[in-house]
Amino acid sequence: CSFVVYFNHFDQLKCISSLPELADTLTCHECVRDGFSNGCTEQGTAACSTQNHHCTAGRVYTFYDFGVLANIPYRGCSLPEECFEGTLNFGHTKGVLNSTCCSTELCNNQYPDAVYNAIPNGKKCFTCDAHTCNKTLTCNGDEDYCAESKVGDSGPSSTLKGCVSKVLCSDKLILLVEQLTGLKISCCQGDFCNSANSGSPIMLLLLVPLLSSISF
Repeated sequence: CSFVVYFNHFDQLKCISSLPELADTLTCHECVRDGFSNGCTEQGTAACSTQNHHCTAGRVYTFYDFGVLANIPYRGCSLPEECFEGTLNFGHTKGVLNSTCCSTELCNNQYPDAVYNAIPNGKKCFTCDAHTCNKTLTCNGDEDYCAESKVGDSGPSSTLKGCVSKVLCSDKLILLVEQLTGLKISCCQGDFCNSANSGSPIMLLLLVPLLSSISF
């Protein structure tokens, strides 16, 4: 199982730079990508579209038992409520999403760290292996909720189950998480609330093919 990382949310920044600069809006560093690069193919600046937008710098970091899958920075303009730090934990595969906001000109020149807190917090959720989705997963850090995600928009879908930070389950951020990772997650509160009986497990062997689907 893996995270398919999309940056449609920040692709919109390419259009912002062509808009006339508005009074009292911030100018921020931006990162433009093309293809499968983990870095910026072009770095420039963008004028934010409204006075409510702040400069942001963020990172999507995903890893599994045997190494790092992706460590991808991004930056541009965001609303304050789109700046957050949270984790997704599907057992063998984990992800850290971290973004910071600032409110002065070109202040987003440093990318935040993405550190996973592996200290168990006592909460438990179902997770999947290659055969079943009834395995017990101990949640870590601030992963207060259980989660489920379907992979595959057409044809048979596969299932990811695990733990998630509460902050990622808000109505606004759950959409941003989808834009950043390609995962449509559903959250629930309470031990083992992400039912063990639904969905087909996704195999660890599919990690590399899924990751190669990264799009920017």
